[in-house]
Amino acid sequence: MINKSFKPGTTLSAKSIRYWRTVQLIFFLIGLCILLCLIFLPELGIHLFWNILIPIAPLLLVVATGLWRNICPMGTTSLIPRHLNVSQRKSLDAEQLSKLNFIAIVGLFIIVPLRHAIFNTNGLATAILLSSLVFIAISVGLKYEWKSAWCSGLCPVHPVEKLYGLKNKLKLPNAHCKTCHKCITPCPDKTPGLHPLTNKKSFLNKLSGLLLVAAFPGFVWGWFQVKDYESILSPQILLDVYGLPFLGMLFTILFYIILKPYVRKDLLISLFSFLAIAFYYWYRIPALFGFGIFPGDGMLVNLTQFVPELVITSISTSLIIFLFWWIVLSKKSKISWLLRPAYEVKTSFLK
Repeated sequence: MINKSFKPGTTLSAKSIRYWRTVQLIFFLIGLCILLCLIFLPELGIHLFWNILIPIAPLLLVVATGLWRNICPMGTTSLIPRHLNVSQRKSLDAEQLSKLNFIAIVGLFIIVPLRHAIFNTNGLATAILLSSLVFIAISVGLKYEWKSAWCSGLCPVHPVEKLYGLKNKLKLPNAHCKTCHKCITPCPDKTPGLHPLTNKKSFLNKLSGLLLVAAFPGFVWGWFQVKDYESILSPQILLDVYGLPFLGMLFTILFYIILKPYVRKDLLISLFSFLAIAFYYWYRIPALFGFGIFPGDGMLVNLTQFVPELVITSISTSLIIFLFWWIVLSKKSKISWLLRPAYEVKTSFLK
């Protein structure tokens, strides 16, 4: 699948395409199984989705964003209309794309706190959420060209890809786009050094970038200070699940504004990217094994009777040190998430 001789502007061989399609099919089936488990075996489905897949995803986005872009089950689903040649193949202009990116960030900030209110403990609710996102992904895939509207637009994971995928070092071909149709600019797959503030052409672009870089670390910190609820939604529960994440957002936005005049922009973005994922794993790894702030919340397996807490703390610390090196200290990579395929050859016919 990974060919060191693959160069931008070339096309995947039939053999490579078969490899990638097989891997995509495997992950698509895994996603489908998780969805079915959420409906029929909700406890298992919650563990598979919220306590295994989601904790792995941030680290994968850091070290191999392009791999995720190639195998994401939701992305593969959104591209089914295009692969079947039933998409209208419309292109998005810069203004439309900026609106979709802003909606994705707002969606991220709305959906994630609701995990505490309902999704973390309710498999059917999570299945309905995922099914709704699948419907939206397929709908925009039926209208717009390739990855433009979902993978690079409305997907609520895409903003996090831009924040965490700053130091991509893995050369991978684009396993979805056979040729480049220049459907959006800048294309996140083929733009080296992409970050949330890369596109500053409009107010929405600037606001989206600021919300992601400056607000996300505080949002993540605040999210982990809230417990899971299993009761019916109420105004008080909604206030609880949104209050601390939004307060954390305000704090880190202020922190970002204070540092901005004194810290080089690329370093500042890297620092805030690191803070967001460091907060995530500092709290998430202990919670997975029963050592979380709220015992039982987000727990995969209870190891409190078998493993000293110091061991789990050491694992979290080691991972955070690695992430600091990767995101902040390592040399900035000029490799895009995915290598650009050959441009589409447009033909014209004389009448």
